[in-house]
Amino acid sequence: MDRDEALTLLNRHVASDSLRMHCIATAAVLRGLAETFGEDADLWEVIGILHDIDYEAVGGDMNRHGIEGAALLRQEGLPEVVCLAVERHNHILFLYGPYTERLDLALQSADSISGFLIACARVKGGSITDVTPKTVKKKLKEKAFAAGCERERIAAVNGLVEPEEFYRIAIASLVARKDELGLR
Repeated sequence: MDRDEALTLLNRHVASDSLRMHCIATAAVLRGLAETFGEDADLWEVIGILHDIDYEAVGGDMNRHGIEGAALLRQEGLPEVVCLAVERHNHILFLYGPYTERLDLALQSADSISGFLIACARVKGGSITDVTPKTVKKKLKEKAFAAGCERERIAAVNGLVEPEEFYRIAIASLVARKDELGLR
């Protein structure tokens, strides 16, 4: 499945524009990380696009989220690597023990930092190009800023890439999709 096919599938199952934008932003960060790690960037981007495909269908029920998404993707004939990544990404329900795989760690971080960076951009008038690693470090220390963001999930990739480099990769990834995300 390529990016366009993944977006078509996402649009069939997700009505919320904000959730779709979250998936696109997460996918962009995952793609940037895959390129950094020498992984399959197209595959990781598809996983990012589809990671929350069931969120609306399960009504935000974290006891079903990810499991039903993986089942849906299996019915669609997607490769098991995609299905398992979607199934495992629900950190509340993760049934397989601690995250150790590079893809799982990257998805945890991308899932959390994507929204955090968009919040940083909104503070700067919607300009993602004005967000820097220094901005991210400063805002991460402000617990009241984007209070719902699980900062420990952002740190999941710390053993794979230095935090400041991760922020740079994530920002550049969103800059590359800024028009699609409605950012400047």
